[in-house]
Amino acid sequence: MVCGSGADGGERLGLILDFAGVLTASPIEVHRTWCMSEGLEPGAWRATLNDHPEGHRLYAALEIGEIGQAEWNEGTAILLGEHVDPVNLMGRAWAEVPPARRMIALARAARAAGHRLALLSNSFGLDPFNPYEHVGIWDLFDVHVVSELVGMAKPDPAVYRLALERIGLPAERCVFVDDHEVNLPPAAELGITTVHATDEDRAVAELEALLGVTAVLMV
Repeated sequence: MVCGSGADGGERLGLILDFAGVLTASPIEVHRTWCMSEGLEPGAWRATLNDHPEGHRLYAALEIGEIGQAEWNEGTAILLGEHVDPVNLMGRAWAEVPPARRMIALARAARAAGHRLALLSNSFGLDPFNPYEHVGIWDLFDVHVVSELVGMAKPDPAVYRLALERIGLPAERCVFVDDHEVNLPPAAELGITTVHATDEDRAVAELEALLGVTAVLMV
């Protein structure tokens, strides 16, 4: 187990961050705009992935690595519409989702202060489109727990235990941030402090207070 102090002599803490909606802006409006650019109804992306039985099955399989992104692209393009090109479908839909610059600055400040950082993300594929490299955050983290790579996804309690094992700190010294409320209770039950990221500025302010750091945006 990793113990000790942060760079300023304070207690070393663990910051565990979700990816989409935490280290990126909410993708909802970008996906609506993308759908219209593809000749689809504005809500087609979310409806297909969340509500369509086969779309939901494909996405769940992608999350835990049962299928790869290329296979998911092929299957989901058909569900969206016959005219939808499957080539790099996920990448095209996600390419314009902006990074959450203040949250990323907070993560950088936490690491500079000596805290441990873990990425805990339900995957939406790594190849041909790698969202973590696209946003440029992969190297921010000491450890990575990506559902596609570990074969389990939030809110399975086992994935939080794996994150704690890899970050090397007890639950009571860790903070977990996610934009989906359903993913928070399993972490809290382990003793991890949780932050529900519904607004980037509020979440960053809460984390600054918890971690004793200041997020500074680079010009």
